Amino acid sequence: MASSSEIEWTEQTWNPVTGCTKVSPGCKHCYAETMAHRLKAMGARGYERGFQLTLHPERLDQPLRRRKPTTYFVNSMSDLFHEDVPEVFIDRVMEVIRTTPQHTYQILTKRADRLPEYFLGRPCPPNIWLGVSVEDRRYGLPRIEQLRRTDAPLRFLSVEPLLEDLGPLDLSGIHWVIVGGESGPGARPMDPAWVEGVKDQAESFGAAFFFKQWGSWGADGKRRAKRSNGRLFQGRTWDGTPQPIHFAP
Repeated sequence: MASSSEIEWTEQTWNPVTGCTKVSPGCKHCYAETMAHRLKAMGARGYERGFQLTLHPERLDQPLRRRKPTTYFVNSMSDLFHEDVPEVFIDRVMEVIRTTPQHTYQILTKRADRLPEYFLGRPCPPNIWLGVSVEDRRYGLPRIEQLRRTDAPLRFLSVEPLLEDLGPLDLSGIHWVIVGGESGPGARPMDPAWVEGVKDQAESFGAAFFFKQWGSWGADGKRRAKRSNGRLFQGRTWDGTPQPIHFAP
């Protein structure tokens, strides 16, 4: 079944695809890879192949069983636009999304180059929030431009883990910006000045700003448990979120 999520900016996860491959520095300490191997060791259904890319057509109907309007993060354990996910399977995911207009679907990808191509001639369902990961300038900034070229009703950025100062950003057409630091063994620290630069630019473009976490390194540059470092930035929480889009069936 779809699962309740501990991710601060969503309600449930829906994983019709699991497994992935690394494409950029943000993938170095992938939480989904670690979790997939753990689930395989536990004998969890659907993770027999560990973190190898796997399609799960049997999971496609999960949102159809839920009438209550829900915000789903699609493929928290993979990337729907991975190059090895066939367009015909993505089409099946989109059909479920279209037939459940009471739900909101958040789709996040590092394969932003597939977005304009896939949605060319295919309308993006109105209950999709489409996002890209932005961890640095080299890999992240081109993804923003690819996202902007895609006619999605709501576009967002997951700037997590933030690995360097992103410099000047063009956030026109971007509605939501999430920022977070890295957690776990080998986590790389995040400079508060980098966060401030993103926050200020998001606000100047009118995008909602959400600060997710510091991760394993605190604002003071000291390493400690993620929970101890918390979510405060500049003395407060930042929970800006676009108004959820729910459509009557």
